[in-house]
Amino acid sequence: MRVPQLRMEATYARLAISTTPARLDITQPPAELTIEQPPAEMNIASVPARLTIDQSRAWAAMNNKHVFEFIRDGAEDGRQAVLNYIARTASQGDELMRIENGGNPIVDQAVVNSEAPPLEFNIAFVPPPFSVKIGYEPGRLDIDWRIQPPRIDVKRHEPIIRYQRGAVRIDLAQRPSLHIDVVI
Repeated sequence: MRVPQLRMEATYARLAISTTPARLDITQPPAELTIEQPPAEMNIASVPARLTIDQSRAWAAMNNKHVFEFIRDGAEDGRQAVLNYIARTASQGDELMRIENGGNPIVDQAVVNSEAPPLEFNIAFVPPPFSVKIGYEPGRLDIDWRIQPPRIDVKRHEPIIRYQRGAVRIDLAQRPSLHIDVVI
């Protein structure tokens, strides 16, 4: 005898999953930057150095004087000669006035007045040492800076953000089925 058999064929369900990924775009526009630097101001004040050289004494020692100096020295020498003459005459007059005190004042005065004064000579350096006078006043330089701060202007832009949501789709790709046959 034959026993009937059941034959079953089953098909399982299959799912189809499809995804759309999320998308995020971020763009950052650059900032607008302006920088302006005003120029610095500089003020300079200077006092020039001064060098003075006085060599008039050296030239005078070499008898190379200005005409006004010759006149002044000649006037001073003449004045001194007159004062010396007045002093000598007054002194000799006093001696003659006291002739009764003795002595021979007339002969003594004649000897003194007839003799020339002794000549003086000496070794001298021409021009004499340290006859040139040098003076120096240092100069001065003042520099004043006025620095201006830079002017910076920044205009920033917000970032641009674009977001697209993702999705997950689940579909039934294959339906489940069960097929039963009876085989005798």
